[in-house]
Amino acid sequence: MGGFSLELNEDQTDLRDWVHGFAKDVIRPAASEWDEREETPWPVIQEAAKIGLYGFEALATWFADPIGLSLPIATEELFWGDAGIALSLMGTGLAVAGIFASGEPEQLAEWVPECFGDENEPKLAAFCASEPQAGSDVAGYRTRARYDEATDEWVINGQKAWATNGGIANVHVVTAVVDPELGSRGQAGFIIPPGTPGLSSPGKIKKHGMRASHTADVFLDDVRVPGRCVLGGRERLEARLARAREGQKAGGQAAMATFETTRPTVGAMAVGVARAAYEYALDYAKDREAFGRKIIENQSIAFDLANMRMEIDAARLLVWRAAWMGRNNVPFTAGEGSMSKLKASEVSVWATERAIHVLGGAGYTREHPVERMHRDSKIFTIFEGTSEIQRLVVSRAISGMQIR
Repeated sequence: MGGFSLELNEDQTDLRDWVHGFAKDVIRPAASEWDEREETPWPVIQEAAKIGLYGFEALATWFADPIGLSLPIATEELFWGDAGIALSLMGTGLAVAGIFASGEPEQLAEWVPECFGDENEPKLAAFCASEPQAGSDVAGYRTRARYDEATDEWVINGQKAWATNGGIANVHVVTAVVDPELGSRGQAGFIIPPGTPGLSSPGKIKKHGMRASHTADVFLDDVRVPGRCVLGGRERLEARLARAREGQKAGGQAAMATFETTRPTVGAMAVGVARAAYEYALDYAKDREAFGRKIIENQSIAFDLANMRMEIDAARLLVWRAAWMGRNNVPFTAGEGSMSKLKASEVSVWATERAIHVLGGAGYTREHPVERMHRDSKIFTIFEGTSEIQRLVVSRAISGMQIR
């Protein structure tokens, strides 16, 4: 039996170096331009698709890693390059995770390739969960889906908010309520095929950070999808709803099942941004002179950088632990998935702010990327569960009580 080791294997090391090379040579040189333009970086997506970095095969390979570290390793390197561009590449993965979490094998085979397109014509996918009046409160969703027996179709009406790739996606994965009396247990996930009438979007939302990533509201007005487009199949859905009506445990709810699998990945995103800011600040401090010496020779600066490195490494280890647990079906008995996302997101906001401080006035300008990294990092404490929600999950897990 092999001993305990944190050393990456050859496949993981090769993956890290490959993705890092793309981030360094392709993503970083384009980062400032696409942040300023606030547009989806299609040329970068095209380049990633051509080399196999964007596509179902790459994501499936990362998911297949039995140790569970390939996905967070690749994610960290992409977000080290630039968060906005990286989210344009990774946003499709959230929709795919939604299909994986609840879908049947036939649905995976049919729809996951549609999410990515191909190297000649890459596509995007969107996961639509949050609503204008319900973000963290998944039980408050108002989007409704009813089954039309006569046509074997689901009819969906409602509005989704803050959807990454919303409106420009080829495939939309939407959560909707099918039985309002059951609250969050009465929800299901649905696939909206390309070109389905009734789905519309008013356009991209202007954001504080992650400007290269498309975020939009999505409106669903009598959207009709084939009966087979309910994730998991209608028969399984009806059985789950019946158990819920009888007061039995009904199994995971559509949106939360997706978030549980993706929170460590969001943590890896946050670590990548924090590491990029730390490395930039370290190089700057070793080069910049004030009062006749390098500013890193001042303890206040050196200690800041030491603390940044320590916190980033600690966050990464929590992410890796949660990723390993998730891949190997080890239960999150202490909310380890939420713990990793919480720590990494808050470290990212803190570390990017400290990086600006190390650079002083220069750090506050757009001449240096740390101000963009700081803007980008803030969303990690908000999306896919705010810091408060993560603390709620952890506190409930460790106490066994319904903390409110």
